[in-house]
This record gives sequence, structure tokens and C-alpha cells, in this order.
Amino acid sequence: MTSAPRAAGRCLGLIGGLGVGATIHYYKALTAAHEARGRAARLLIAHADVERVLGDIGAGRVDELAQYLASLVRQLADGGAEVAAIAAIAPHIAAPRLVPLCPLPLVDLAEATARAVRAAGLQRVALFGTRAAMTSGLFGRLTEVEVVQPRPDELAYIQATYLAIVRAAGGTADQIAGLRKLADTLCRRDGAEAIVLAGTELALVFDEATA
Repeated sequence: MTSAPRAAGRCLGLIGGLGVGATIHYYKALTAAHEARGRAARLLIAHADVERVLGDIGAGRVDELAQYLASLVRQLADGGAEVAAIAAIAPHIAAPRLVPLCPLPLVDLAEATARAVRAAGLQRVALFGTRAAMTSGLFGRLTEVEVVQPRPDELAYIQATYLAIVRAAGGTADQIAGLRKLADTLCRRDGAEAIVLAGTELALVFDEATA
């Protein structure tokens, strides 16, 4: 006896490759969420050039980044996607300029992060991710909390370590220990109540048990 076909969810288009580890992280979570609801996942992935995206972010080329990401969303729409998401945090610096260019609704990870911080009742947090995410308070979206700014050498260390993790799709024991030590410093010295992981690859090396 064969089982009845499962209902399919909406076709979700992911902009992936930013980096590969982050894409796998979201892919696994999304398929598991569909399974939990008894639905068949429908996913398309457009692979983005991580070096191009990081270069645009580092140089402040937000308009160019938005245009590039929009071209990938159009590819996903042409393939049948009904909603789009970027499987990384850093490119959301371009979200306000990207949305008007998109032929599909775009999931806003920065807003989802801000909602989670509010729901946790946090008042003072620090961010780990790219320099742009950290120094802008996650692109100006964490407006209802105080964002602790690491010192310049600490900012440089966090960004360099984070980008190394992105490119390797994983972290070393030394990198994990270094970030954990700095997180402790920001909590003890600067009064941060929590560290917001504003970079998906950080979830590859930290979870509720290891953080």
C-alpha cells in the first residue's frame, strides 16, 4: 500500500553560496520544518559569488550589491519560486534597496533578528559578524536596544575570524575559543546581556550548548 502524496509548500527560492556552509544550514532547517508539518519542500537555490558580495559590502557598494542580488532573485522567479530569501545575514545591508527591485516577496532576516531580540526582552547586546553589521547595529534595525561596540582591535578580530569561518564553512578550536573569550569580555566589561550572531556561519560553530 502506497502512502498518499504529501501537500507541497510554497516554492521558496534561496540565494545561496554566501557561504556554502550557511546555505547548507538553512537548507537543512527548511527541509526539517517542512517534514515536521507533513509537507514536501519545494526549494530552488541560486548560487551567489561570495567574494563579489563581500567585496561590495566592504567597499560600501550597496546599490551594486542590490542590483546583483536582484538578478539572482529574477532567476529564482523564472524557475518558479514564489518567495525569496538570502541565506546569509551580511547581504541584508542592501535589503531596503533590493526590495523595490525584486519580482518576489523577500524574507527579511534583519527584521526577524530584531524581533527575536525584542521578544527576549534584551536591552543591551553585542553583535558578532561583519564590520558593517556590527558598527551599524545590524544595519540600523536594532533600534530598541543599546548595541555595545567592541574596540577597534576587537572589531578587526571578529570580522577576520568570521570571514575565515565563512570561507572554510567551519571554525577551528582556536577560533571558537577566541570568539568565546571576547564574548565573555563584552559581557563582563561592557555589560552586554547577549551576543547576537549576526552571521549565519557562526551558528555552525556555536549553539545553545557550546556558546
